[in-house]
Amino acid sequence: MLIDTYGRVATDLRVSLTDRCNLRCTYCMPEEGLQWLAKPDLLTDDEIVRLIRIAVTELGVTEVRFTGGEPLLRPGLVGIVERCADLAPRPRMSLTTNGIGLERTAQALRDAGLDRVNVSLDTLRPEVFQAITRRKRHGDVLRGLDAAHTAGLTPVKVNAVLMPGLNEDEAPELLAWALENGYELRFIEQMPLDPQHGWKRDGMITAGDILASLRTRFTLTAEGEDERGSAPAERWLVDGGPARVGVIASVTRPFCRACDRTRLTADGQVRTCLFAREESDLRGALRSGAPDEEIARLWRLAMWGKKAGSGLDDPSFLQPDRPMSAIGG
Repeated sequence: MLIDTYGRVATDLRVSLTDRCNLRCTYCMPEEGLQWLAKPDLLTDDEIVRLIRIAVTELGVTEVRFTGGEPLLRPGLVGIVERCADLAPRPRMSLTTNGIGLERTAQALRDAGLDRVNVSLDTLRPEVFQAITRRKRHGDVLRGLDAAHTAGLTPVKVNAVLMPGLNEDEAPELLAWALENGYELRFIEQMPLDPQHGWKRDGMITAGDILASLRTRFTLTAEGEDERGSAPAERWLVDGGPARVGVIASVTRPFCRACDRTRLTADGQVRTCLFAREESDLRGALRSGAPDEEIARLWRLAMWGKKAGSGLDDPSFLQPDRPMSAIGG
């Protein structure tokens, strides 16, 4: 079991498969990209599967989410999913992706054992998409979403970040589109994880702003804390349900007290929080020949030291040195 000193138990593992991405979203990385991790620093497919096996069979993890960077850029992704689907107990597996390439891989991922996907899409307007991502790939994302739905990777969840001067007016439009297509929409407050450290609390689009915008067109009824559990998104029934919309308010309504996540970077570091400035190395133990029991012990030790919260409300808060693409969302 992965327990911390505040009694929280981590059962949800987020695994970053690569720090590379084929978009250049303004809130995630600079236009020229980043200095990518060298191949020898990345965990191999076998190392990833071994760590997931230890997490599932020794440490009580029940949910595995594959992230990036962009995880569809990982050549061995389908094989990793297939091998993890054979674990006993079998974890529930999902994928967070920008959707580019999903059109051609959705069915293979479903056949391998993937349960569902989260796809990032901040706008329905191709020109705004290009301004945000610096790429002309809007149509690829829409086709990827459709392919995921057709393949049965459901519920298909769509993650959207709203930003001033770009797409702040699109919340009702995005929700109407999601309802029409059978997707579950979740808005995410922009977080201080950009390598440029350009994020500013002043002027950000908050959960309150998003809900006020949605209520100009829809009736929202809070789902309640009992339904939410440890999920990061607060959810509302739309026009009486059953459709729902979620808001992940990491900045203005942090949910740290119920956090059940542990994170593994593409180079084998344990992170206890997206905003942590410390990491614990498992790759070194793997490559030095440590047995499963020792790796499990190191992982438990890392999680025991998890802090009470993200520290975003502390005036002394400092962004992590590593950007979102290296950490894994």
